[in-house]
Amino acid sequence: MADLVERTAYLIRQAAHCLVFTGAGVSVESGIPPFRGAGGIWEKYDPEILEINYFKQHPEQSWKFIRNIFYKEMSRAVPNQGHLLLADLQRAGHIKCLITQNIDGLHQQAGSMKVIEYHGSVRRLVCIGCGRKVNSGDFWLEPVPGCRKCHSLLKPDFIFFGEPLSEEVLRDVQIELSKTDLLIVIGASGEVWPAARIPFEAKQRGAKIIEVNPSISRYSDTIADVFIQTPVSEFAQKIKPYFFS
Repeated sequence: MADLVERTAYLIRQAAHCLVFTGAGVSVESGIPPFRGAGGIWEKYDPEILEINYFKQHPEQSWKFIRNIFYKEMSRAVPNQGHLLLADLQRAGHIKCLITQNIDGLHQQAGSMKVIEYHGSVRRLVCIGCGRKVNSGDFWLEPVPGCRKCHSLLKPDFIFFGEPLSEEVLRDVQIELSKTDLLIVIGASGEVWPAARIPFEAKQRGAKIIEVNPSISRYSDTIADVFIQTPVSEFAQKIKPYFFS
C-alpha cells in the first residue's frame, strides 16, 4: 500500500485541477449508515417513505422517519479523519472542489469550502409551495414544519424519489469536470445513478482516477488508475505526512 499512497501523493501534487467525489463510505466511519447494502437504512425502512408523492400525501408519517434518521441520528455524527484530511488539502490548494453524494454536511463541518452537494442537504428545508429555502436549524420539526411565508409543507432540501436533480448542481458538476485532470473517488460504490457516472465521465475527458475504498466498486477494475483498498481514515493517516508535517 505504501507505493500506492506515494503515487497518489505525487499525482495530487502534479494535478492542475484535482476534484474529489465522495460517497456513503466516507460518512459510515462517522457512524452514519448507508442507504443501501448490509446494515443500510433500506434494510429497516420502506424506501416509499421518501417518495415525493407519498411525502405529500402522508407528511406526518414521512416526517416521523425523517426526524429520527436525518435530524436525531445524523446530528450526533462528527467529521472523521477522512473529512478532515480533505478539508486540509482543500485549504492548502491541492483540491479545488468536492462533489459529494452525501447529505449530512460533514464536509462543510470539517472545514471544506467548495462542496457541491449532488443530492442536496439536511441542513436546509425547502417549501414545496413557493420554493423558499431556509436553514433547518431555525425550525421546530415536530410534528410537520410549515413555510412561514406561504404556509405550505416544508421538506428537507435533498432529492426524494420521484424528484429531478437540481439543474444548478448538474451545471456546476459539468463546469468542474471540464477542468479536472485528477479525480479522487472516496467511499463511492458506483451503484447510485446518475451520480455514479461522474467518475466515468471524468475518465472519458482524460482525467486520471484514484479510488480509495474498503471494498471493490464499479470503478476499481474498470477506470481506476490507482485503487487503494482501505478504510478512508486509514488512508488519511498514511497520506497526511506527504503534505503536512
